[in-house]
Amino acid sequence: MTASPRPAIWDVAIVGLGPAGRALAHRATAAGMAVVSVDPLPHRAWSATYAAWKDELPDWLPPAAVATATHRPTAWTTRRHTLERTYCVLDTSKLQSILTRDAGTVLAGRAVDLSPTSVRLGDGSTVKAHAVVDARGTGDSPDLAQQTAYGVVVDPDTAAHALGGDAAVFMDWRRDNGTSPSDTPSFLYGVPLTQDRFLLEETCLVGRPPLPMSELAVRLHDRLRQRGVAVPSHSDVERVRFAVEPPPEAGRAHNSDLVRFGARAGLMHPGTGYSVAASLLCADLLVRDLLDGSNGRLWSWRARSVASLRSLGLRVLLNLDAEHLPEFFEYFFDLPPQLQAAYLSDRSNPRATLAAMRTMFLASSGDIRGVILRSTLRREVR
Repeated sequence: MTASPRPAIWDVAIVGLGPAGRALAHRATAAGMAVVSVDPLPHRAWSATYAAWKDELPDWLPPAAVATATHRPTAWTTRRHTLERTYCVLDTSKLQSILTRDAGTVLAGRAVDLSPTSVRLGDGSTVKAHAVVDARGTGDSPDLAQQTAYGVVVDPDTAAHALGGDAAVFMDWRRDNGTSPSDTPSFLYGVPLTQDRFLLEETCLVGRPPLPMSELAVRLHDRLRQRGVAVPSHSDVERVRFAVEPPPEAGRAHNSDLVRFGARAGLMHPGTGYSVAASLLCADLLVRDLLDGSNGRLWSWRARSVASLRSLGLRVLLNLDAEHLPEFFEYFFDLPPQLQAAYLSDRSNPRATLAAMRTMFLASSGDIRGVILRSTLRREVR
């Protein structure tokens, strides 16, 4: 069988093959575009845990990509909350397999220079395209606000004991992890990975700098001991560290000649660290923009407005002191379910996002209102 000749100029060249880059390559190929992707290690298996609310996932994603689904998961602040949505943990290997199929041509190489229409590789070669998309993630700059987490994988019976019988816990801010009220808080995240594997993870939501991995490990084991849970020494471990905001030099995709996608473009929610579902859902929007040479779908004025409001939310989180952070989330989880969903997931509805923020502000204590007002007036917290 004769291989198809490579075009002199590709329709799109994608740099970076994490979930965002893979999703874009998969959807652009499905739309009939000539796609080439560049990554130093394109065949490296993904190992991170990816999760999403069920209503965030695109219709084109096969059900096989979902490993587990928990209806009405729990959150704890000073009391128990039930979240009226379905929370899914994705099957990482199947997701990677799905996105890798029918996704154009892949080149193993390191991109050393990007322009809107070309990519220069470390070996001196150049890839030319009508559009270049930077999907290389956020990088690891210490100047960026980051999320860190340390987790262990246990059996369902152990997890059930640790979580008090809850099927999944989105956030548990209770301070039975050996910390005092003045210590930077962290929360427990507990979700089923498969039918017989469960992740229990101590998480620093956002920090500049964030809590170190060693501190999170100590807190997790202290918390589990307080709950009568002993973690087997052979348990698998997950370590998480990533920026929740794009690097300053990357800018917003809608303000640059170079197209960016995924966390690199600011699709990551700065208040939660979630980006995979948004990248999956938005891949078709960017494909349509690339086909007609616009950016009005991926970065409509509504999406830009929501991004600005979420950036304010990040500033609030970074300015809250240890005592008030769990209290802040108590007000959030008291919001009506539709306002919670709007703030967490809807990047095209600034009115609902603003309604969620306004409702929280009115319900909050005077101390938290003060932090919100100062964060609104002060644009930088670095």
